Amino acid sequence: MSYTAPVKDMLFVINELAHLDRVSTLAGFEDATADTAQAVLDEAAKFTSDVIAPLNVEGDRNPSSLRDGEVFATPGFKEAFRQFAEGGWQGVMHPVEYGGQGLPKLLATPCIEMLNAANLSLALCPLLTDGAIEALLTAGTDAQKEAFLPQLISGEWTGTMNLTEPQAGSDLALVRTRAEPQGDGTYRVFGTKIFITWGEHDMAKNIVHLVLARTPGAPDGVKGISLFAVPKFLVNEDGSLGERNDVHCVSIEHKLGIKASPTAVLQFGDHGGAIGQLIGEENRGLEYMFIMMNSARFGVGVQGIAVAERAYQKAVAYAKDRVQSRPVDGSAKQSVAIIQHPDVRRTLMTMRALTEGARALAYVAAAHSDIAHRHADPAVQAEHQAIYEYLVPIVKGWSTEISIEVACMGVQVHGGMGFIEETGAAQYYRDARILTIYEGTTAIQANDLIGRKTLRDGAAVAKAILAQIDRTLGELRECASFSSHPAFRSLHKRLTTGREALANVVEFVLANAKNDPNAVFAGGVAYLKLAGIVLAGWQFARALLVAAGKHGEDQSFYDSKIATAHFFADHILTQAVALEASIVSAKSNEGMLALSEDQF
Repeated sequence: MSYTAPVKDMLFVINELAHLDRVSTLAGFEDATADTAQAVLDEAAKFTSDVIAPLNVEGDRNPSSLRDGEVFATPGFKEAFRQFAEGGWQGVMHPVEYGGQGLPKLLATPCIEMLNAANLSLALCPLLTDGAIEALLTAGTDAQKEAFLPQLISGEWTGTMNLTEPQAGSDLALVRTRAEPQGDGTYRVFGTKIFITWGEHDMAKNIVHLVLARTPGAPDGVKGISLFAVPKFLVNEDGSLGERNDVHCVSIEHKLGIKASPTAVLQFGDHGGAIGQLIGEENRGLEYMFIMMNSARFGVGVQGIAVAERAYQKAVAYAKDRVQSRPVDGSAKQSVAIIQHPDVRRTLMTMRALTEGARALAYVAAAHSDIAHRHADPAVQAEHQAIYEYLVPIVKGWSTEISIEVACMGVQVHGGMGFIEETGAAQYYRDARILTIYEGTTAIQANDLIGRKTLRDGAAVAKAILAQIDRTLGELRECASFSSHPAFRSLHKRLTTGREALANVVEFVLANAKNDPNAVFAGGVAYLKLAGIVLAGWQFARALLVAAGKHGEDQSFYDSKIATAHFFADHILTQAVALEASIVSAKSNEGMLALSEDQF
């Protein structure tokens, strides 16, 4: 089964929940109309379905390979990536002055989702390039922007992010790669970087590595890290490519999933030093790298949504086709398609509801980012930037967690056939497994949600979002359908309870972070999941209000929205109370720390 982009649901979220009409009033986004959105998404759907998706299984069975120091992509990938670049897809949301299309993040996000749903391994390459572009736009000099951005945005070159070293995983204070100034404005870089996604390949003419390294005399820890651009091929003053730089791939990893994406070990400086340029100021590299990381974290969250959508589509197709057993209600005497069995229906509805909820939350976050970057009022910019930053760890952490859950359920729907590679369901499960680890594990996202996004501002943003949920609950209660339709009453009841659970956890974090940090941070992942569920439930409530006013307009679609929202309320939002209990009842010396190390 190939991939069919859920364009109708994407447009619903873009227009009705993320309010493209408001984003299109921002300076520079005037062309981002509903008609533009329809045209862009239709074209992206066609391209990803026809060109990218057919290569997904081939990439799993015939991964990228390393031969004589060169990495060769899966057959077909190079041509598909060429078409991706020529179609302008790398530059959808990047500045027009460097060759991009300058469209909002809100329109780029569904395009990113489609690409990742079609082929996660291939899509990882432009994901890292997006991060490199963001870092250069923020901290690069005018000369560096001119040298690198047009080629990155066109897809002629690609970008990477080089953080991790053998001894330095998430703790970047341990980075040892060094950069020695040469007196001419360049540096020679020496060191080893591991887990570099698409760190070497044959799909583009050049690769721009953004590398964390230390300069001589730099302070210890993260305060002494700088950021450098180290291209695979040096760039001449006229923009042409010069000699090969001293950065080489010494191996690629053999992985559980995303097998077509080469994860490289890169060696810098084995032959005299890799020539690099300082990006921004010395010792501010981590600050700049966080720009890449936040871009990538949001992107990885969208990858989770994408894999979940693909797994859901495959499971639905199989459930409609697989005939087995008579229905338990006696409605037929012969065996029926398994989609008629109640537990299969429950499983498919769970997959659908989680995916649609995560999509809505991510697209709404993208709209906040657009407003933060383009609104004329700095105070409004700051308000929306704070909301976006609060949502990023939730989009990344919760969406990737549910992607594993949804892909796992997809295998379950297939039964024994799901455990057999030929059916394809297992690939989504294997591919999804990396997403909760990429760009910081779920626990790291949870730590960010607690430390930077809740404690730092005294939960001001969290409480502002809770107030918005209150307004939606009031609108639900006043809706004409409230008394006549059980979905409205159920969602109002469950969201009210979920909102209170989230509010209680926020207060628990504020009250206990100093005196019992182990208890607070032990509940961090549960807090993140609780926030994901409640905020997705909020989006379903908003969707319900829209659907209530669409009588006669594509009734089947809106009826399905109402049914999915009802299911989310009764089967997923109900988890909020349990998550709350697991957090606020915790004591650092009970349960979690009860066993000594020797007892494990």
